[in-house]
Amino acid sequence: MQKHRLNYWLLNGAFFSFFVAWSFSFSFYAIWLKQNVGLTATDIGFVFSINALVAFILMPFYGFWQDRLSEGKTLLYVVALTILCCGPFFNWLYQPLLKSNFWLGSGVGALFTAVSFGAAVGVLESFIERLSRRDGFEFGRSRMWGSLGWAVATFFTGLLLNWYPQSVFWLSSLAGIVFLFCLIRVTTPTSSASLSCQRHITKPGLSDLLQVLKLPEFRRFAFYIISVPCIYQVFDQQFPVYFASKFADPQLANIYFGYLNSSQVFLEAALMFVTPALVNRMGARRALIFAGGIMAIRILGSGLATGMLAISALKLLHAVELPVLLVAMFKYIAAVFDSRLSTTLYMVGFLLFSQLSAMVLSPFFGYLYDHYGYANSYLLIGSVVVCCTLLSAFWLSPAQTGLKPVSQ
Repeated sequence: MQKHRLNYWLLNGAFFSFFVAWSFSFSFYAIWLKQNVGLTATDIGFVFSINALVAFILMPFYGFWQDRLSEGKTLLYVVALTILCCGPFFNWLYQPLLKSNFWLGSGVGALFTAVSFGAAVGVLESFIERLSRRDGFEFGRSRMWGSLGWAVATFFTGLLLNWYPQSVFWLSSLAGIVFLFCLIRVTTPTSSASLSCQRHITKPGLSDLLQVLKLPEFRRFAFYIISVPCIYQVFDQQFPVYFASKFADPQLANIYFGYLNSSQVFLEAALMFVTPALVNRMGARRALIFAGGIMAIRILGSGLATGMLAISALKLLHAVELPVLLVAMFKYIAAVFDSRLSTTLYMVGFLLFSQLSAMVLSPFFGYLYDHYGYANSYLLIGSVVVCCTLLSAFWLSPAQTGLKPVSQ
């Protein structure tokens, strides 16, 4: 029990440090590309698209590799070592390449960001979710520490970007050291009893995955993921640029967005703690639809809102949507599909489709923003999400309702 308690806090530390590193490098990524690299909205859309393409290619291998490793940490060690290189990569290679050779820089940057964060976050989340089932704690309460890490780093990133932009990437490397330390200290089954027990558990094979992908339940789940949260994530990519466009002074915009984003993620962390109980009460299927409704409101509202207070309030809705979506998704996968394939299904069913959507839609959304403005584009995007959420309410497979909470 004491070992499980230590593991719980080490996993919280891994979540916290990983998201600190990710936030320092990417919470202001679109603004950094706009202000420090000098890209247009269309160019930024292509950067996100190429990032998504490489992550799309890498994710199935990441997911299937981690499912084969089960509770092994080899893949996460690769991720940690890559995060350690954030400082030199972004400052000495990526930014100069984007300015001198846009397409080469985009390709090199996409490979690095996919290995370190884009494809890696799903491995970390599913790894900790698997351990949460083994050690008897709610995944959402551990994931809360990831939100806290993002919030803490974001609070300072806007100020640091104004003062010394290169510093945020060096701080990512520093957080990577803490992430690696936590991973090393986390214990996985090593006793003969545990190993003997694991030998009786059949490891998932490619045929198991292919059988799941052929199920109509998976196709309905994929429709929801692609048409609701994936479109929402592409919408959110350049929202910081839209927010900053409301200010005459770009540096002031960076500071205020840092405060807003940090407040949103602190609220998200608080709600992450209580969300498992809410999702258990609602059921995973209804919780997914509820999250879709929040996403639709935020997109449409961003197109209709004119004042900064209203736009900021709509941004805070993300703090409600994300915890519900994450917790409901893992519970839905566990209830409907083979739990041995939880990592692969999460990465294919959500993260992989997210990258596919970003790859296809990011340049298109960037074109819309450049030619029709952000507000008009948001109204169009939000209308699509509303329709798809309503369809998913009828099409999603009924998962087990009233799921009992895992005792801690």
